[in-house]
Amino acid sequence: MAISLLFLLGGCRKDLCYDHDMHSISYQTNINATWEQVWERPYGCHWQEEWNAETYGTTYDALRPDAAKGIAAIVYETAETKTEGGIEFHLPANGGLLHTTVNTHSLLFYNDDTERIVFNNIGSSATASATTRTRTRAGSIFSEPYTEERTVSTPDMLYGAFVADFEPIAVKGGQQFPITMRPLVYTYLIRYEIEQGAQHIALARGAMAGMAESVYLKEGKTSEESATLLFDCNLTDYGAEARVMSFGVPGFPDSYYNKASKDVQPHALNLELMLKNGKKLDFEFDITEQMKNQPCGGIITVSGIQISDEDGMEGGSGFNPDVIDWGEYKDVEIKL
Repeated sequence: MAISLLFLLGGCRKDLCYDHDMHSISYQTNINATWEQVWERPYGCHWQEEWNAETYGTTYDALRPDAAKGIAAIVYETAETKTEGGIEFHLPANGGLLHTTVNTHSLLFYNDDTERIVFNNIGSSATASATTRTRTRAGSIFSEPYTEERTVSTPDMLYGAFVADFEPIAVKGGQQFPITMRPLVYTYLIRYEIEQGAQHIALARGAMAGMAESVYLKEGKTSEESATLLFDCNLTDYGAEARVMSFGVPGFPDSYYNKASKDVQPHALNLELMLKNGKKLDFEFDITEQMKNQPCGGIITVSGIQISDEDGMEGGSGFNPDVIDWGEYKDVEIKL
Protein backbone atom coordinates (compact mmCIF):
# COMPACT_ATOMS: atom_id res chain seq x y z
CA MET A 1 0.00 0.00 0.00
CA ALA A 2 2.78 2.39 0.92
CA ILE A 3 4.61 1.54 -2.31
CA SER A 4 1.46 2.20 -4.39
CA LEU A 5 0.91 5.55 -2.67
CA LEU A 6 4.52 6.54 -3.29
CA PHE A 7 4.14 5.64 -6.96
CA LEU A 8 1.00 7.75 -7.32
CA LEU A 9 2.62 10.72 -5.61
CA GLY A 10 5.61 10.38 -7.87
CA GLY A 11 3.40 10.39 -10.96
CA CYS A 12 1.57 13.56 -9.89
CA ARG A 13 4.84 15.28 -9.10
CA LYS A 14 6.22 14.48 -12.55
CA ASP A 15 3.15 15.97 -14.23
CA LEU A 16 3.38 19.13 -12.13
CA CYS A 17 7.09 19.60 -12.84
CA TYR A 18 6.69 19.37 -16.62
CA ASP A 19 3.31 21.03 -17.09
CA HIS A 20 3.09 23.56 -14.29
CA ASP A 21 3.75 26.67 -16.42
CA MET A 22 1.14 25.92 -19.05
CA HIS A 23 -1.67 24.25 -17.09
CA SER A 24 -1.73 25.72 -13.59
CA ILE A 25 -3.44 28.80 -12.20
CA SER A 26 -0.62 31.27 -11.53
CA TYR A 27 0.56 34.88 -11.66
CA GLN A 28 2.53 34.35 -14.81
CA THR A 29 2.38 36.69 -17.77
CA ASN A 30 2.99 35.76 -21.39
CA ILE A 31 4.60 38.85 -22.95
CA ASN A 32 3.83 39.19 -26.67
CA ALA A 33 6.28 41.67 -28.19
CA THR A 34 6.07 43.53 -31.49
CA TRP A 35 8.70 45.95 -32.81
CA GLU A 36 8.14 49.42 -34.19
CA GLN A 37 10.93 49.62 -36.77
CA VAL A 38 11.13 53.37 -37.33
CA TRP A 39 14.32 55.30 -38.11
CA GLU A 40 12.91 58.85 -37.88
CA ARG A 41 9.85 60.66 -36.47
CA PRO A 42 8.17 63.30 -38.66
CA TYR A 43 8.20 66.73 -36.99
CA GLY A 44 7.75 69.06 -39.94
CA CYS A 45 9.81 67.00 -42.41
CA HIS A 46 7.90 64.16 -44.09
CA TRP A 47 10.69 62.20 -45.71
CA GLN A 48 8.67 59.06 -46.36
CA GLU A 49 6.20 61.00 -48.50
CA GLU A 50 8.92 62.95 -50.34
CA TRP A 51 11.48 60.16 -50.67
CA ASN A 52 13.54 59.90 -53.86
CA ALA A 53 15.50 56.64 -53.99
CA GLU A 54 17.69 57.92 -56.83
CA THR A 55 18.75 60.99 -54.85
CA TYR A 56 19.48 59.15 -51.63
CA GLY A 57 20.87 55.99 -53.16
CA THR A 58 18.55 53.72 -51.17
CA THR A 59 14.90 53.21 -50.33
CA TYR A 60 13.24 54.74 -47.29
CA ASP A 61 12.50 51.31 -45.87
CA ALA A 62 16.14 50.22 -46.19
CA LEU A 63 16.98 52.62 -43.35
CA ARG A 64 14.58 50.95 -40.93
CA PRO A 65 16.35 49.19 -38.04
CA ASP A 66 16.11 45.44 -37.54
CA ALA A 67 14.13 44.05 -34.65
CA ALA A 68 16.35 43.09 -31.72
CA LYS A 69 17.40 39.55 -30.85
CA GLY A 70 16.22 39.56 -27.24
CA ILE A 71 14.49 41.52 -24.50
CA ALA A 72 15.52 42.42 -20.96
CA ALA A 73 12.47 42.79 -18.70
CA ILE A 74 12.72 44.38 -15.26
CA VAL A 75 9.88 43.98 -12.77
CA TYR A 76 9.62 46.76 -10.15
CA GLU A 77 7.22 46.51 -7.24
CA THR A 78 5.06 49.51 -6.39
CA ALA A 79 5.71 51.78 -3.40
CA GLU A 80 3.46 49.80 -1.04
CA THR A 81 5.42 46.57 -1.49
CA LYS A 82 8.64 47.87 -2.97
CA THR A 83 11.88 45.99 -2.51
CA GLU A 84 15.29 47.38 -3.38
CA GLY A 85 15.83 47.45 -7.15
CA GLY A 86 13.98 45.20 -9.59
CA ILE A 87 13.97 41.62 -10.79
CA GLU A 88 15.44 41.08 -14.24
CA PHE A 89 14.29 38.52 -16.81
CA HIS A 90 15.58 37.83 -20.31
CA LEU A 91 13.08 36.92 -23.01
CA PRO A 92 13.25 35.97 -26.71
CA ALA A 93 12.58 38.66 -29.30
CA ASN A 94 8.90 37.74 -29.63
CA GLY A 95 8.38 37.76 -25.86
CA GLY A 96 8.05 35.01 -23.31
CA LEU A 97 6.98 34.06 -19.83
CA LEU A 98 7.33 36.65 -17.07
CA HIS A 99 6.95 35.51 -13.44
CA THR A 100 5.27 38.02 -11.13
CA THR A 101 3.59 38.02 -7.71
CA VAL A 102 0.12 39.12 -6.64
CA ASN A 103 1.41 42.67 -6.04
CA THR A 104 1.06 45.57 -8.46
CA HIS A 105 4.21 46.17 -10.50
CA SER A 106 5.71 48.43 -13.10
CA LEU A 107 7.48 46.75 -16.02
CA LEU A 108 10.44 48.08 -17.99
CA PHE A 109 11.58 46.47 -21.24
CA TYR A 110 14.56 47.13 -23.49
CA ASN A 111 16.55 45.03 -25.97
CA ASP A 112 19.48 43.17 -24.44
CA ASP A 113 21.64 42.75 -27.56
CA THR A 114 23.29 46.19 -27.59
CA GLU A 115 27.08 46.53 -27.78
CA ARG A 116 27.80 50.27 -27.40
CA ILE A 117 25.06 51.19 -24.94
CA VAL A 118 25.88 51.86 -21.27
CA PHE A 119 22.93 51.50 -18.85
CA ASN A 120 22.79 53.60 -15.69
CA ASN A 121 20.64 53.60 -12.51
CA ILE A 122 18.68 50.61 -13.71
CA GLY A 123 17.55 49.80 -10.15
CA SER A 124 14.77 52.40 -10.44
CA SER A 125 12.44 52.86 -13.38
CA ALA A 126 12.36 56.62 -12.73
CA THR A 127 16.11 57.02 -13.20
CA ALA A 128 17.04 54.17 -15.57
CA SER A 129 18.87 55.63 -18.56
CA ALA A 130 21.11 54.73 -21.47
CA THR A 131 24.17 56.50 -22.82
CA THR A 132 27.36 55.58 -24.71
CA ARG A 133 31.06 55.52 -23.90
CA THR A 134 33.38 58.49 -24.19
CA ARG A 135 35.28 58.52 -27.47
CA THR A 136 38.22 60.87 -27.88
CA ARG A 137 39.68 62.43 -31.00
CA ALA A 138 42.96 64.28 -31.20
CA GLY A 139 42.73 68.04 -31.52
CA SER A 140 39.83 70.47 -31.18
CA ILE A 141 36.76 69.49 -33.21
CA PHE A 142 34.36 72.40 -32.71
CA SER A 143 34.50 76.02 -31.67
CA GLU A 144 32.29 77.54 -28.95
CA PRO A 145 29.75 76.70 -27.58
CA TYR A 146 30.55 73.01 -28.13
CA THR A 147 34.07 72.80 -26.73
CA GLU A 148 32.90 71.55 -23.30
CA GLU A 149 30.69 68.77 -24.63
CA ARG A 150 31.63 65.16 -23.96
CA THR A 151 32.64 63.41 -27.19
CA VAL A 152 30.99 60.01 -27.45
CA SER A 153 30.47 56.99 -29.66
CA THR A 154 27.21 56.72 -31.53
CA PRO A 155 24.74 54.28 -29.93
CA ASP A 156 23.59 51.09 -31.56
CA MET A 157 19.90 50.33 -31.86
CA LEU A 158 17.88 50.60 -28.66
CA TYR A 159 14.19 49.92 -28.15
CA GLY A 160 12.11 50.30 -25.01
CA ALA A 161 8.65 49.91 -23.46
CA PHE A 162 7.22 50.74 -20.04
CA VAL A 163 4.06 49.59 -18.27
CA ALA A 164 2.93 51.41 -15.10
CA ASP A 165 0.69 49.84 -12.44
CA PHE A 166 0.62 46.39 -13.97
CA GLU A 167 -1.74 44.09 -12.03
CA PRO A 168 -1.17 40.37 -12.62
CA ILE A 169 -4.24 38.20 -13.17
CA ALA A 170 -4.24 34.56 -12.10
CA VAL A 171 -5.41 32.61 -15.16
CA LYS A 172 -4.73 29.16 -16.47
CA GLY A 173 -1.61 29.11 -18.62
CA GLY A 174 -0.70 32.69 -17.72
CA GLN A 175 -2.06 36.10 -18.65
CA GLN A 176 -1.53 37.28 -22.25
CA PHE A 177 -0.04 40.77 -22.41
CA PRO A 178 1.06 42.61 -25.59
CA ILE A 179 3.82 45.24 -25.63
CA THR A 180 5.27 47.39 -28.41
CA MET A 181 9.01 47.95 -28.39
CA ARG A 182 9.50 51.49 -29.66
CA PRO A 183 12.75 53.12 -30.82
CA LEU A 184 14.86 55.13 -28.39
CA VAL A 185 17.56 55.64 -31.03
CA TYR A 186 17.05 57.28 -34.43
CA THR A 187 19.09 57.68 -37.61
CA TYR A 188 20.39 60.81 -39.31
CA LEU A 189 21.46 60.49 -42.92
CA ILE A 190 24.32 63.02 -43.17
CA ARG A 191 25.25 64.21 -46.66
CA TYR A 192 28.39 66.31 -47.31
CA GLU A 193 28.17 67.66 -50.87
CA ILE A 194 31.62 68.53 -52.25
CA GLU A 195 31.50 70.69 -55.35
CA GLN A 196 35.25 70.82 -56.03
CA GLY A 197 38.29 68.66 -55.32
CA ALA A 198 36.62 65.39 -54.30
CA GLN A 199 39.30 63.50 -56.26
CA HIS A 200 41.89 64.52 -53.65
CA ILE A 201 40.10 62.84 -50.71
CA ALA A 202 41.41 59.61 -49.20
CA LEU A 203 39.33 59.39 -46.00
CA ALA A 204 36.50 61.30 -44.34
CA ARG A 205 34.99 61.38 -40.88
CA GLY A 206 32.63 63.69 -39.04
CA ALA A 207 31.15 64.88 -35.77
CA MET A 208 27.72 66.13 -34.77
CA ALA A 209 27.46 68.54 -31.82
CA GLY A 210 24.54 69.48 -29.61
CA MET A 211 23.01 65.98 -29.49
CA ALA A 212 21.45 64.28 -26.47
CA GLU A 213 23.95 62.55 -24.22
CA SER A 214 21.45 60.00 -22.87
CA VAL A 215 17.83 58.84 -22.89
CA TYR A 216 15.51 57.78 -20.05
CA LEU A 217 14.18 54.30 -20.69
CA LYS A 218 10.85 54.80 -18.90
CA GLU A 219 9.46 57.63 -21.01
CA GLY A 220 11.88 57.94 -23.92
CA LYS A 221 12.74 61.53 -23.01
CA THR A 222 16.29 62.60 -23.68
CA SER A 223 18.50 64.23 -21.05
CA GLU A 224 19.19 67.96 -20.99
CA GLU A 225 22.95 67.34 -21.32
CA SER A 226 24.37 67.56 -24.82
CA ALA A 227 27.24 65.61 -26.35
CA THR A 228 29.24 65.45 -29.57
CA LEU A 229 28.87 62.27 -31.63
CA LEU A 230 31.97 61.04 -33.48
CA PHE A 231 31.59 58.91 -36.59
CA ASP A 232 33.26 57.75 -39.81
CA CYS A 233 32.04 58.56 -43.31
CA ASN A 234 31.87 56.76 -46.63
CA LEU A 235 33.03 58.49 -49.80
CA THR A 236 30.37 58.86 -52.49
CA ASP A 237 30.12 60.27 -56.00
CA TYR A 238 28.85 63.58 -54.55
CA GLY A 239 31.23 63.78 -51.58
CA ALA A 240 30.83 61.93 -48.29
CA GLU A 241 27.98 60.32 -46.38
CA ALA A 242 27.27 58.84 -42.95
CA ARG A 243 24.35 57.15 -41.25
CA VAL A 244 24.55 58.45 -37.71
CA MET A 245 22.53 56.86 -34.92
CA SER A 246 21.54 59.14 -32.05
CA PHE A 247 19.18 59.53 -29.10
CA GLY A 248 18.06 62.75 -30.80
CA VAL A 249 18.13 66.29 -29.47
CA PRO A 250 18.47 67.12 -25.74
CA GLY A 251 15.39 67.56 -23.54
CA PHE A 252 12.93 66.17 -26.05
CA PRO A 253 9.99 65.99 -25.97
CA ASP A 254 9.60 69.39 -24.31
CA SER A 255 7.69 72.57 -25.00
CA TYR A 256 10.85 74.55 -25.73
CA TYR A 257 11.57 72.53 -28.84
CA ASN A 258 9.40 74.28 -31.38
CA LYS A 259 10.28 75.51 -34.84
CA ALA A 260 8.74 78.89 -33.96
CA SER A 261 10.83 79.28 -30.83
CA LYS A 262 13.83 81.59 -30.83
CA ASP A 263 15.48 79.80 -27.94
CA VAL A 264 16.50 76.53 -29.56
CA GLN A 265 19.41 74.21 -28.92
CA PRO A 266 22.32 75.01 -31.32
CA HIS A 267 23.71 72.18 -33.42
CA ALA A 268 26.81 71.91 -35.57
CA LEU A 269 28.34 69.46 -38.01
CA ASN A 270 32.03 68.83 -38.62
CA LEU A 271 33.77 67.25 -41.60
CA GLU A 272 37.39 66.17 -41.35
CA LEU A 273 39.11 65.12 -44.57
CA MET A 274 42.39 63.33 -45.03
CA LEU A 275 43.72 64.05 -48.49
CA LYS A 276 45.77 61.62 -50.54
CA ASN A 277 48.87 63.71 -49.89
CA GLY A 278 48.43 63.39 -46.11
CA LYS A 279 47.06 66.87 -45.52
CA LYS A 280 44.09 67.24 -43.17
CA LEU A 281 41.26 69.71 -43.73
CA ASP A 282 38.44 70.63 -41.35
CA PHE A 283 35.05 72.17 -42.08
CA GLU A 284 32.36 73.28 -39.61
CA PHE A 285 28.69 73.91 -40.39
CA ASP A 286 25.80 75.36 -38.39
CA ILE A 287 22.86 72.97 -38.81
CA THR A 288 20.57 74.46 -36.15
CA GLU A 289 17.88 75.40 -38.69
CA GLN A 290 17.85 71.92 -40.21
CA MET A 291 17.56 70.32 -36.78
CA LYS A 292 14.48 72.36 -35.77
CA ASN A 293 12.15 70.01 -37.63
CA GLN A 294 14.22 66.87 -37.08
CA PRO A 295 14.60 66.15 -33.35
CA CYS A 296 14.36 62.39 -33.87
CA GLY A 297 16.22 61.41 -37.03
CA GLY A 298 16.10 62.75 -40.57
CA ILE A 299 18.37 64.06 -43.32
CA ILE A 300 21.05 66.71 -42.84
CA THR A 301 22.71 68.12 -45.96
CA VAL A 302 25.62 70.57 -46.19
CA SER A 303 26.95 71.75 -49.53
CA GLY A 304 29.39 74.10 -51.21
CA ILE A 305 32.49 72.32 -49.88
CA GLN A 306 35.60 73.06 -51.93
CA ILE A 307 39.08 71.56 -51.91
CA SER A 308 41.58 73.56 -53.87
CA ASP A 309 44.12 71.94 -56.17
CA GLU A 310 46.76 73.73 -54.13
CA ASP A 311 45.70 71.79 -51.02
CA GLY A 312 45.23 68.58 -52.96
CA MET A 313 48.64 68.64 -54.69
CA GLU A 314 50.70 70.12 -51.86
CA GLY A 315 53.71 67.99 -50.92
CA GLY A 316 53.04 65.26 -53.46
CA SER A 317 51.45 61.97 -52.51
CA GLY A 318 52.61 61.14 -48.99
CA PHE A 319 49.53 59.26 -47.78
CA ASN A 320 48.31 55.81 -48.70
CA PRO A 321 44.64 56.08 -49.70
CA ASP A 322 44.14 52.36 -49.15
CA VAL A 323 44.65 52.45 -45.37
CA ILE A 324 41.60 51.44 -43.34
CA ASP A 325 41.97 53.90 -40.46
CA TRP A 326 43.48 57.22 -39.52
CA GLY A 327 46.69 55.91 -37.97
CA GLU A 328 47.72 58.45 -35.32
CA TYR A 329 44.38 60.19 -35.87
CA LYS A 330 42.36 57.13 -34.87
CA ASP A 331 39.64 57.73 -32.27
CA VAL A 332 40.02 56.13 -28.83
CA GLU A 333 37.01 54.77 -26.95
CA ILE A 334 37.24 55.01 -23.17
CA LYS A 335 35.49 52.13 -21.44
CA LEU A 336 34.15 53.14 -18.05
